[in-house]
Amino acid sequence: MAFRYAWRDFSALQNIEDYRKRARRILPDMIWTYVESGAGDHLTRLDNEAAFTRWKLRQRCLTGQAAPSLGTIMCGVDVSLPVALAPTGLAGASHWSGDVAAARAAEAAGTRLALSTASCYSIEEVAQATKSNHWFQLYPFADRPVASWLMRRASDAGYGALIVTVDVPVPGNREGERRAGIGMPTVLTPARILDIARRPRWMANALLHRRNVPVHYVEAERLRFDGAAGARQAWRAMQQDLGWDDLRWMRDQWRGRFYIKGILDADDAEKAIDLVGADGIVVSNHGGRQLDRAMASIDALPAISDRIGGRSEIYLDGGVRRAADIVTALCLGATGVFLGRPYLYGLAVAGEKGVGEIIELLRSDLHRTLILMGCRSVRDLDRSWILKTGEEVPPIRHRG
Repeated sequence: MAFRYAWRDFSALQNIEDYRKRARRILPDMIWTYVESGAGDHLTRLDNEAAFTRWKLRQRCLTGQAAPSLGTIMCGVDVSLPVALAPTGLAGASHWSGDVAAARAAEAAGTRLALSTASCYSIEEVAQATKSNHWFQLYPFADRPVASWLMRRASDAGYGALIVTVDVPVPGNREGERRAGIGMPTVLTPARILDIARRPRWMANALLHRRNVPVHYVEAERLRFDGAAGARQAWRAMQQDLGWDDLRWMRDQWRGRFYIKGILDADDAEKAIDLVGADGIVVSNHGGRQLDRAMASIDALPAISDRIGGRSEIYLDGGVRRAADIVTALCLGATGVFLGRPYLYGLAVAGEKGVGEIIELLRSDLHRTLILMGCRSVRDLDRSWILKTGEEVPPIRHRG
């Protein structure tokens, strides 16, 4: 028997949950709490994953489908699979390479990253580190000049789509984050410092690279307010009275494709298209980090798809952990899905390589799943391929 030495045992990393467990050991408690926690009792965060299991996939045998097509179009871009990376703030806290590593991994896999306003690398740094045009996510701050400044920078840097997050008029009730001392500024106690010291590799990289703060926030403070504490807090505040007129103003400011993230209601989805002229929406509850007991994203999707499907692009994030989840979302009307926490797990474990491994796990699983279902393409997936408990079995509709 031959033996080969490896400094990391990747045979133990077979799915996203394995990466999650490994990331938990790598990250300090404070950072892990930020990545993993939700609002309130975490009911919505947990239901995001559980809700997928209420749907069953149809399986057809002897269909001769040996090479299913996984490619599609997301936000106007050809992608190699219907998966992109969601905007996640403070990715650099999970691994110092942060948003640059994630964007590179997405690009290498034939997909894209939506860069968060709260990223640890600037709009320009990510653009310069990649060849493809990625997408930018904007928080609607109460200070309009800051929003204009960020949109202009993203447009000038070549970002092809703007995704405006509308479900954060105030921060959710994230009790775990407050207990962990997360905030601006972050509170370090002796116990927290000791916990960080137990992760010497993470600590060394954090001190060396200093990529664990939201860089656009820091830039805006320096540019506009010269360190005035009161003004800093003012511009950080979200626009609590955000309305459809504000979204129309943003739509007018942005020259590229325009999306609204944080929609859970079909009426809101219709207004996003009819009143704002958005190219699409992202069905999302912010990973269960905002309104606890809000609907799971996948539960909100069918009604939205029934209302605006065929008129607009529809994306989903929240709870995607397996290829079966991706398939379920596509069957229920999604154009594609966004990954948030899963790619942060990969980032924490192995930086850019780890993010790529997460994407490839899902690609392999999706390829296998379509073959087992007897489906030739992700573009063929619709409600005829899926069942909910108690539903009658409809005929499979093969396109083409």
